[in-house]
Amino acid sequence: MARSIDYGNLMHRAMRSLIQSVLEDVGKNGLPGAHHFFITFDTTHPDVEMADWLKARYPAEMTIVIQHWFENLVVDEDGFTITLNFGNQPEPMVIPFDAVRTFVDPSVEFGLRFESHAEEDDEALEEDEEDDDDPPPHQDAQVVSLDKFRKQ
Repeated sequence: MARSIDYGNLMHRAMRSLIQSVLEDVGKNGLPGAHHFFITFDTTHPDVEMADWLKARYPAEMTIVIQHWFENLVVDEDGFTITLNFGNQPEPMVIPFDAVRTFVDPSVEFGLRFESHAEEDDEALEEDEEDDDDPPPHQDAQVVSLDKFRKQ
């Protein structure tokens, strides 16, 4: 059996490591300048911990903003904990990196989007159901330029 390089999984881990590094720095030193984050995560992930009333309000996914007021930001290998203010009610949350769907810092036009395994499985199932009489057309590799995310 031929070995292959799993670029998708390697990129996925690298992007999660980037988020981990950024949040660790913010946890130690605070947010620099105008930086702030919008983080969307899967509230159904089994390791997400949040108040029941928040889970009821956001049964599938939730976007949090880390900007003006937050405390107790602690990061480890698996995810982060943070306390955020919801209508003058501080709420602690535990968010594993595996639950994160998007990470955006609009101050520098930087963003990451993670595809869920369920979406990938659905796409693979759809491809398997298609008629395989003709080989798929050749497609050139797509290179994503990070220049478009840099602030001018």
